[in-house]
Amino acid sequence: MKVLLTGSTGQVGYELARSLQGIGEVVAVDRNVMDLSDLDQVRDAIRREKPGLIVNPAAYTAVDKAESEPELAYRINAEAPGLMAQEARLLGAAMVHYSTDYVFDGGQPAARREDDPTGPLNVYGASKLAGEQAIAAAGIPHLIFRTSWVYGMRGKNFLLTMLRLARERDELRVVADQHGAPTWSRTIADTTALVLSQAHAGGREWWVQNSGVYHLSAQGQTTWFDFTRAIVEAAGLDCRVLPITSAEYPVPAKRPQYSVMSSERLMARFCHLPDWKEALRLCMG
Repeated sequence: MKVLLTGSTGQVGYELARSLQGIGEVVAVDRNVMDLSDLDQVRDAIRREKPGLIVNPAAYTAVDKAESEPELAYRINAEAPGLMAQEARLLGAAMVHYSTDYVFDGGQPAARREDDPTGPLNVYGASKLAGEQAIAAAGIPHLIFRTSWVYGMRGKNFLLTMLRLARERDELRVVADQHGAPTWSRTIADTTALVLSQAHAGGREWWVQNSGVYHLSAQGQTTWFDFTRAIVEAAGLDCRVLPITSAEYPVPAKRPQYSVMSSERLMARFCHLPDWKEALRLCMG
């Protein structure tokens, strides 16, 4: 099976390029070959490669910048995945796509399940939700993995930013009233590969039974403040971390205060997911 992987230089795409090698022939493309803001390029790449599976971790992820670039965010996060799904339908192909905890409003302190009502607070979350809906509407075999607070040792992410700042400063002030589950990019990639190996063994009937949305985030929960403290401690850096409120750190895009998601559905069907502290230890080890 030929697998078309988008966003291959991103933090999740890079890990997927490694993890998916056992699934089939992986054609890994970056934005130079398949720029999701150029829908003609997206269509041409799919028609040229004719994959049996499209795996799409590429996304517009600049949450604050999206508030001033809504058209671009929607083109990349909603229109492009919708087009991929339409092309997959023409090819008889399946699709794996990644979404976000930010499709929820975070108004209640309870772990969100896949069928809970959505209510994004910002353009980024709304554009990702529109992408989910466009894929589902295409009626193709698909898996949509919602994940959260993604980090890794490459690309741009919270972990690398905090490590850099902690080396430069004596003190960091970090928001302590937003709750979520930091999820290692390698956890996302390895889980995807494991699920797809089951799909490969199960054939078309597997997709009929298992297509849909799944939450794929680390177990447990924390705040940005406590996540930062864990990062600084694991790195052995001498930097104080002080808690602040969201109001003390104003940004253009509103964030959900409680965006913890329940991954019970995925774990019941496919595999266990690690606790966020254990994954962070492995990532930084």
